[in-house]
Amino acid sequence: MRRPAAPDDAVAEVPHAIALELRGITKRFGPLLANDGIDLTLHRGEILAMLGENGAGKTTLMNILFGHYTADAGTVRVADAAGRLVPLPPGRPRAALAAGIGMVHQHFTLAEALSGLDNITLGTEPLWRLRRRTDEARDRLERLMTRAGLAVDLDVPVGSLTVGERQRVEILKALYRDARVLILDEPTAVLTPAESDGLFAVLRALAAQGLAIAFISHKLGEVVAGSDRVAVLRAGRKVAERATAGADRADLAALMVGRAVAPVRRAARAPGPEVLALEGVSVTGPDLRSRLDRADLVVRAGEIVGVAGVAGNGQAALARLLFGLARPAAGTVRLQGRTVNRFDPRDVVRAGIGRIPEDRHHEGAVGAMSVAENVAIEGIRGPFQRFGCLRRRRMAARALDAIEAYGIRCPGPDAPIRLLSGGNMQKVIIARALDGDPALIVAAQPTRGLDVGAVAEIHRRLLDASGRGAGIVLISEDLDEVFALSDRIAVMARARLSAALPADTLDRTRLGLMMAGQAAELGPTPVRERRPA
Repeated sequence: MRRPAAPDDAVAEVPHAIALELRGITKRFGPLLANDGIDLTLHRGEILAMLGENGAGKTTLMNILFGHYTADAGTVRVADAAGRLVPLPPGRPRAALAAGIGMVHQHFTLAEALSGLDNITLGTEPLWRLRRRTDEARDRLERLMTRAGLAVDLDVPVGSLTVGERQRVEILKALYRDARVLILDEPTAVLTPAESDGLFAVLRALAAQGLAIAFISHKLGEVVAGSDRVAVLRAGRKVAERATAGADRADLAALMVGRAVAPVRRAARAPGPEVLALEGVSVTGPDLRSRLDRADLVVRAGEIVGVAGVAGNGQAALARLLFGLARPAAGTVRLQGRTVNRFDPRDVVRAGIGRIPEDRHHEGAVGAMSVAENVAIEGIRGPFQRFGCLRRRRMAARALDAIEAYGIRCPGPDAPIRLLSGGNMQKVIIARALDGDPALIVAAQPTRGLDVGAVAEIHRRLLDASGRGAGIVLISEDLDEVFALSDRIAVMARARLSAALPADTLDRTRLGLMMAGQAAELGPTPVRERRPA
């Protein structure tokens, strides 16, 4: 995936031209040292990866660069149109935009009711102008899309675009403002593999035209394949910087987390009694994402059943059903042998189901509440209240245990959870879900957006829970994760759930055909019985 050098490359004449320079950047949030004296340079025509575990300070550094935060110490200089490095005024996003810095945030900043054209041009025309110059803007954007290899319908509401198309709109916003430096924060966190490949093809084309690009990531594969140079951050410090050509993934992983990261694999074991059964369960909805069509599924104690599939094929409906957020329109749900008639979140919590939702920001946490309150929220009617009063000392103690056990980087249990990085917020949610040894755990995309160290830790936690007898439904689009953890694997395709087959009878080819709804073309697959360990 790396951009090949070419004799006629536009940036070959100035391979050392610096586009951006950061010196001694330091930033604190109370007692938390987010950035500690970081030096960094970015050159024209270069793709630089900022690699680090969740909470390492990557996003904080980029937010300082873009003016969202003001550094406590250090300077930022950016090349002007003539190539001279000039100081960038701190804490002023408008100054960053004027200096040619564009930023694409992990969570897009688009008005979904407006068209792509309106989103891109918003704020670029003076208010006193009586008439918009839409034709000129469209012509310029058409040229930009052709040059950069970006294809998007400019006339439909952004809310109707795919995630990958929305990201292209964000990149076009930056290019339309004549960005010379493009920063992307976790650009593939919400993209499919095909969309990720398309994104990096676009970035390579833009770099070949002289654009300086830096992207934040924790995914070793895309860092090694998609960048020219990598800077590794750990605990707020830059601990390494090297060319990615020939870089060793295991070495980079160890630099990220400060230790060697061993892969986690399941051990075969005999399953116990049934903890969950779906029989002909349907969920109605306006589209495939929100529908479930006559699903059958059995999960037993001590086993992990993986549910794979292309995004938008009904996995979200299955998760919402098991979270108590959607009621079955038909069929039967049994929990630990008992038929469930009324199915809502309170019943699910009382039934001992640990929930790890896909959307950590909107369904997994309450941003205005503290870490301690989010850890305790599902036990408010249990151990964390007495005579109608909250037992805050017990809540704080439980949160401190979770912070230590899961390595959560945060100022403390009283910090609002919205201040945490996405990965650390996910660790809080998982600590809550696994508290009390639930009989059933439903994990929807549990490691999306997490670094390699956090992924290994969460995988270990899920396997430990399974070893203690929990039945686990693992809904994931990461096939490596599904194969590494699952005893049996089912596939969602067009709102239909396939039979769950033993993982060691499947390979990626067959699973891919099942995900495309074409498994019947291969005929029946022999099923081998897994022998207990």
